[in-house]
Amino acid sequence: MPCVDDLVKLYFRIGFSNKEILCLLAQNHSVIISVRTLKRLCRKHQLFRRKNHTNLEEVAAFLHTEIAGNGQMQGYRWLHLRAIQRGYVVSQNTIRQLIKLLDPEGVEYRRARRLRRRQYHSKGPNALWHMDGYDKLKPYGIAISGCIDGFSRYIVWMEAYITNNDPKVIADYFVSSTTRLGGCPERLRADRGTENGHIENMLIFLRRNHTDSFAGERSFIYGRSTANQRIESWWGVLRRQSVQFWINLFQTLQRDGHFSGDFLDKSLIQFCFLNLVQAELDEVVQTWNSHKLTARAGQGVTGGRPILMYTLPQMYGGEDHLKTIDKEELDLCKEECTPKSQYPCDETVFELCCLLMQENGWDAPRDAFSAAELYTSLRTEILFHL
Repeated sequence: MPCVDDLVKLYFRIGFSNKEILCLLAQNHSVIISVRTLKRLCRKHQLFRRKNHTNLEEVAAFLHTEIAGNGQMQGYRWLHLRAIQRGYVVSQNTIRQLIKLLDPEGVEYRRARRLRRRQYHSKGPNALWHMDGYDKLKPYGIAISGCIDGFSRYIVWMEAYITNNDPKVIADYFVSSTTRLGGCPERLRADRGTENGHIENMLIFLRRNHTDSFAGERSFIYGRSTANQRIESWWGVLRRQSVQFWINLFQTLQRDGHFSGDFLDKSLIQFCFLNLVQAELDEVVQTWNSHKLTARAGQGVTGGRPILMYTLPQMYGGEDHLKTIDKEELDLCKEECTPKSQYPCDETVFELCCLLMQENGWDAPRDAFSAAELYTSLRTEILFHL
């Protein structure tokens, strides 16, 4: 088990308040300390929120780098949390003022896209999961599947892969998440896509002997994708925080004549970009799960951090509805799943690309722009020899 000092440093870097850190230590680690002790530990490890501020030039450089990439779609609260998680000591207001100076057009762009949401109510975490596929990058060979908890807005899974239509692959996301969490949701909602059939059967099977009012066949809900409110709302966040950047990049490749949409081009996109997209999804999810939601009573939005609302629902008037399941039954479900392949694209294309990289001394891409250079180089080399 990590020591108290390490836990305090971890939770501080994530951006939690002193009160939230104390609750997490008590709930998850059975560690009871006073506010005074916590403040002493923070001073010991130079963890400050309002003193020893980072030099503004360093903060501005960080924001400039973020805005040059996917950060161009992000608001000041999100970027403030990203800065805190990177170790910068800076106020939210400073971030807001710097963004106004560095990206005034982006500020107006985000302001013009405020949305009003329908009222939503859930009794607690795991009472209802919302699952859906996201296809905005699918024309370029990358498909996303996601699931979000309705009460807390905690992201249960968010996976980028070559498909989001294979029911056995989607089922593996569900079984892996259920294994990690130690149980299944009371209910799960999805659209009527064929990729959801396996999960429907698995959830009904796992819930068949439960005695609550949503047991068995009532545990799975079908509905229109556009009415799946929680996950549809999240897709809007994801597009602003990440996906729009990739769309713009891939459209540039397409406009410049470097992408035709055929099998080879999609495979090369997958080879060069899929792991980067997944890594960024993981970062966006981590930031989202630890950021603070603003309460909107008229829209059914409770204020709080998703990770805390999910793990400590009693702080927000909720109750955990996770349903225990039999491990042997879950293992049976696992046998009907297909995990992601170790290859990010077609195996033959993968081996060819690795061979060309070795022959030409090309390095694995570190970011989106080096991935674009590798993509065009591989494409040119392969087409030249066809």
